[in-house]
Amino acid sequence: MSALLVCPECAHEWAPGSEVEVAAEPVIKDAFGNVLADGDTVTIIKDLKVKGSSSPIKVGTKVRNIHLVNGVGDHDIDCKVEGFGPMQLKSSVVKKA
Repeated sequence: MSALLVCPECAHEWAPGSEVEVAAEPVIKDAFGNVLADGDTVTIIKDLKVKGSSSPIKVGTKVRNIHLVNGVGDHDIDCKVEGFGPMQLKSSVVKKA
């Protein structure tokens, strides 16, 4: 009987020499099912209310150079929207340009 290795962070156990599965990066898709990548340009597909601002982000606003992240909740795009500044968006409200 061989000793098992234990991960100190999650307590997962495995036998030495066994193959360890590597978790794949999640695939993030826009509202129409197109796969998004870092650096893409996207277009907003619905008006978005912005807390602390009297005007919403309008439909058709282009957002350039997005970064995919594991944000708060289901906000998975980190970007800078012109006129509003840096923010996180949901991939369900954008389409790939």
